[in-house]
Amino acid sequence: MKEIMDEDNSVPQERWADQYGHTIMYRGFLGMDRLWTMDTRALNHIMTHSFVYQKPSQARRNLARILGKGVLFTEGDQHRQQRRVMNPAFGPAQIRALTEIFVEKSIELRDVWNDEVSESQDVARINVIKEISKMTLDVIGLAGFNYRFDALKAEVPENALVTAFNQLFDPQPRITFMMILRNFFPIFSIIPDKQTKRFDHAQDVMRRIGMELIAEKKGEILHKAAEGKEKPHGRDLLTLLLKANMATDLPENQRLSDEDVLAQVPTFLVAGHETTSTATTWCLYALTQAPEVQRKLREELYTLDTDTPTMDQLNNLPYLDNVVRETLRLHAPVPATTREATIDDVIPVGEPFVDRYGQIQDTGSIKISKGTPIFIPILAINRSKKLWGEDAFEFKPERWDNLPDAVSSIPGVWGHLLTFLGGPRACIGYRFSLIEMKALVYTLVRAFEFELAVPPEDIQKKSTIVQRPILRNAPIQGSQMPLLLKRVKRA
Repeated sequence: MKEIMDEDNSVPQERWADQYGHTIMYRGFLGMDRLWTMDTRALNHIMTHSFVYQKPSQARRNLARILGKGVLFTEGDQHRQQRRVMNPAFGPAQIRALTEIFVEKSIELRDVWNDEVSESQDVARINVIKEISKMTLDVIGLAGFNYRFDALKAEVPENALVTAFNQLFDPQPRITFMMILRNFFPIFSIIPDKQTKRFDHAQDVMRRIGMELIAEKKGEILHKAAEGKEKPHGRDLLTLLLKANMATDLPENQRLSDEDVLAQVPTFLVAGHETTSTATTWCLYALTQAPEVQRKLREELYTLDTDTPTMDQLNNLPYLDNVVRETLRLHAPVPATTREATIDDVIPVGEPFVDRYGQIQDTGSIKISKGTPIFIPILAINRSKKLWGEDAFEFKPERWDNLPDAVSSIPGVWGHLLTFLGGPRACIGYRFSLIEMKALVYTLVRAFEFELAVPPEDIQKKSTIVQRPILRNAPIQGSQMPLLLKRVKRA
């Protein structure tokens, strides 16, 4: 436990894998048996059997406190019902229609930074995560709900939702004993502190805005129906979700209740906002540490003679695709996840493992008891030397031109990575996130040269739901990624 608290995400787990192997049974808090695995055969079994392996109750409580009971919270038949109704909103055609919003807001962010560079005499020091987060909030507002947060506009007062997000997602410098107690003993949640008050306020804000958005959309639908007009064909995710839920060919028992629809709103807001802003921030950081990659990427981006690329144009830039893939491999926004066995089960494994008594077992499978927690180290798998080679810790976009055969065993929904998970609970919005990230990187790298404004060792990863950067010597300042920006001078 102390190792996990004191080090960056994934580092202790990678050390355990080197010392004990890729699957470990051990005793955790209060002597409970736990399974930790990087075995891809075992992971495939766990993620494809989502009815058997579900989020632990304490993880679901934490999600519910922040997001409510949306698609990230639900399990079993309820989760399958929600996914069935939501899937049409996240298809390729829908994301293609939203690309214009991604590009429009990327250009707006570029212009904001251009102004800051001008005011700073050609070189500006910018905390990029702060303003990228504003951009992605604007995007999910428009693409998710056709709602203008205008977070990027300096003349607009900070939105209450922006304030709530900043309070909610600024990483805590330390894990406190009270946080651990609340995870295992919910009764301790009744003891108020700053963190619980912050979470409660953030959820209240998201719920209030969500209710306003749903009421507005339903009002539009009812108004048009009363006038005998066709249902509105908005392209935002909430409108598409409501349309799918009201489809005449959807059986009544498969429709989502108003409460179920409401529960998706904070999920859209957080999942569509935090993950992409964090991933793009780490992408810019990686480019500062690999100047030749940054130069090569910029050269490719300038082969496209437009400021407003389409989704297909973005997807047809191979080195941009490599850079995005490599970022999501090395800097997965969510570094780990957990599951819990709901029944006794036998998990197949591809290699020997260490049991709870420290003995090596080579049985080809491992018996799991009902209630056993399972830790899935996403980031450690994404940079496993056994899977990716000895250079797995290096940022090398070129690796995607010739991947090792071993990575094909990783059971991810996209790109031989666990970043978006796999199986029935894979990230429903991964296409949305990828194209938004590509639009951002395309626009920003064409406009600016990026350098890190502090020594690399000063940057540390700390996680709430996503792993945001903080300054090692100033953790109380919250999320920080200070970069130096200057305009690109084209010959």
